[in-house]
Amino acid sequence: MKKSFKIILSISLILSETLGITSSFAQTKPKAPVVINPAPTAKDWADIAKLPDWSGVWNPNISDQDKKSITEMPPWQERQAKIIAFQIAEEKAGRPTPLFTNCLPEAMPSWMLITHNAMEILFTPGRVTMLGESDGNRLRRIYTDGRGHPKEPDPSYHGHSIGHWEGDTLVVETTNIIPESLLAISEAAGVPNNGDMVVKERIYLKDKDLLVDELEIIAPKILTKPWKTTRFFFRQRNRKFDIVEGVCLEGYFVPKVDKNGDHTFEAIKHDVGGNRLVN
Repeated sequence: MKKSFKIILSISLILSETLGITSSFAQTKPKAPVVINPAPTAKDWADIAKLPDWSGVWNPNISDQDKKSITEMPPWQERQAKIIAFQIAEEKAGRPTPLFTNCLPEAMPSWMLITHNAMEILFTPGRVTMLGESDGNRLRRIYTDGRGHPKEPDPSYHGHSIGHWEGDTLVVETTNIIPESLLAISEAAGVPNNGDMVVKERIYLKDKDLLVDELEIIAPKILTKPWKTTRFFFRQRNRKFDIVEGVCLEGYFVPKVDKNGDHTFEAIKHDVGGNRLVN
């Protein structure tokens, strides 16, 4: 009799726990889907008007770039230092190493370090967008909506950038940059970052027409320690200065009209550095 009672009690407890779980499931409400890009509100647009004015077209200070390629050398590891020394010697001898070929982007952080082309900066709710000329792939999105870096990385040439405002300074962190992306000090001297590179920036107006980008580059596979440097961009307000379409491979073709009267492009032979070959 006692044994039967214990069995009945055990069954009752199991049923009770099961019913409790069932009740708990029944009371759980489905979570609302996460909206990655919510529609901007009137306040979001009004907040943009409070940000510093970065409109216009920004040109890099190329003479400052050239100077810093000598005076602010990154702390290269031994193997990379030898490669850079060889590239610099080749450039001085009139044989510059063709680093940026096949229409591939200069990418991060080389874009901000060595570009000779203009860029435009756009503010929209939750994002700062940088548009550049030349290779047709020059686009940076800096998310300022509070998101973090993706949990499942999808590395790209310009990486994944998140930022926030500290007063009038945009503080940016860029990760998920492909390992093939170069850390370059000039258009003829640079090496692949080989992975795990992080770029930190503080971007601000030093004067009404002078934009400063303070960079800290952490590249543990090619540098002995983080490298800090600064680049300057000056503003052009005149309407004749504008970002224009840049298709880097277009120069490898010549426009032709075929036998059917259709306008086409005919390839021009060229070497790996982009120089045309004489027939």
